[in-house]
Order: sequence, then structure tokens, then C-alpha cells
Amino acid sequence: PRIAYLSKNKSEFLDRLEYLMGMAKSSLETKREIVEKNMQGGLLPYTKRYLGTLKNHFSTIGPIGMNEACLNLLGEDIASPEGKSLAVETLEFMRAKLSDFQEETSHIYNLEAVPAEGTSYRLARIDKRKYPNIITAGKEVPYYTNSTLLPVGKTEDVIEALEHQEKLQTLYTGGTVFHIFLGERMSSGEAAKRLLKKIAYNSRIPYITITPTYSICSDHGYLRGEHPNCPDCGKNAEIYSRVVGYFRPVRNWNEGKQEEFKQRLEYKEKIALEKDFSEKRQRIASSV
Repeated sequence: PRIAYLSKNKSEFLDRLEYLMGMAKSSLETKREIVEKNMQGGLLPYTKRYLGTLKNHFSTIGPIGMNEACLNLLGEDIASPEGKSLAVETLEFMRAKLSDFQEETSHIYNLEAVPAEGTSYRLARIDKRKYPNIITAGKEVPYYTNSTLLPVGKTEDVIEALEHQEKLQTLYTGGTVFHIFLGERMSSGEAAKRLLKKIAYNSRIPYITITPTYSICSDHGYLRGEHPNCPDCGKNAEIYSRVVGYFRPVRNWNEGKQEEFKQRLEYKEKIALEKDFSEKRQRIASSV
């Protein structure tokens, strides 16, 4: 988002991106050199025993806040045709540069939808302090939307979101995941099975999770959905949801992620199960 805010046009934006990717490459090469030196020097005996070498390990670079980059450069979010086009072009540009880095260094690089659990908040806070007019996500606390995802409050329709994200998420060469955030657990295991099968047959999204919000009462245990207080006894309950890749109590998240949780629209199970994908493929199972 910062380089988008500082750029006058797309060409300048990509030039700035290329420069920052070069800096990231230098940092990663230095890190690889130090770790390899320490490993061969006997400072990492367990790592050396199991890995032997870092030759097969990736150096990872990924974008953060593409939605806010679109807003700052284009005045349109990533959900718009213009925003999505810029996001696709950016990922393709990054893939090409990483290929160049591999040729140059003989080390393997990948393009990842980096989790950015801490940096999505930290970088937005720094940018907002330095550039008060920069556009970030968040009303009370600034944060950046992860990687090239839709803004968290954009839609309750998971089919719409999946269709938007398909072209973007398949451009990553490293890790990427689409979280299906639900207000509570699905109605049944069979419903979850139907949804997963439907997505698998109709979408090329590499990885997905079904992520319900739930609460825990010290006396009554598991509670479906978000409950600050237990509906049975009135005691304070602990609200859990997934932050990046794992479930944690929401109150333990950083301020930026808590703001993201407040703004999050959960996907509706009814829409997910009943709505069809707009572009059906021939391999759709008739039983879905």
C-alpha cells in the first residue's frame, strides 16, 4: 500500500515493487548464508542432522495489503475489475522476478500469500503515522488486508468470493489458503461434506478451511457462535476464531487483527449450499 500511495501510476508502482523485491532478495540471501554457515560450523547440530543443507529450502516473498494498494493507486478496491486486474498483473510481475532471482542465485524462491499476522497491523500503523492520508483498512485501528484477499467486510456470499479469488490464488507458487469464515459451526457433517465437494468440483482454489466462530464457557464448554457471556450461566466466555492458520482466543489477538474480526462478515451457509458457481465445469458431480 505504501508504494501504491507514493506512486503516480502503475509503471512507477511496479518499479518501486521491483526495487523492494531486490532488497528482500538481498536480505534472504544474507539470511541463507548465515544459517548455512552456522549449520556447517556445528551451531545447529539437530538441523544439520535432519536437513543437511538448505539447498531444497525456499526463500519466500509475498504481497501484503493488495486491496489497500488498489485503493491508494486506483481509487477502486480489489473487488472491482480494475483492482483485480492490477492484482493479477502484480502477482505475474512478482512471479517473473522470482524466476529471475532463481536464475541469478541458483536458490529456489516462491511467491506466497504470506500470513502477515503481525505485520498487517504493524506496517499499517507505521504507514498511517508517516502518511496520515494513506488508505488502510480499519475504522478505529489501522490494518492491511492479507495478501490479495477481498476486504473482510465485502460479502456474505462465499461463492462470489471464491470466484473472485480463483485467478489470484492459483498464481501463488507457495502457500495460500481461503478461509470460509462462518458465524457458527455448520448444521451437519453432511452439509460440510456437500460444500467441500461442491468447491472441489467447481473451483481451482488450492486450499480452503471451514472456520466457524465458537465460544468456550468454563462450566458449560463449547458454545456455537460468538458469545461474550455464556447463555446458560451468564459467566464470561472465551470467543475463538482462526487467526491466520490456527484457532486462538480473539482477546489475545493484536489490535489490528481484533479490528479485522470486528469488521468481518461471516459467510452464510444457506447461500454457500444453494447458490451455483457461475461457470460450471464438465466434471461437476451430479450428486453435488
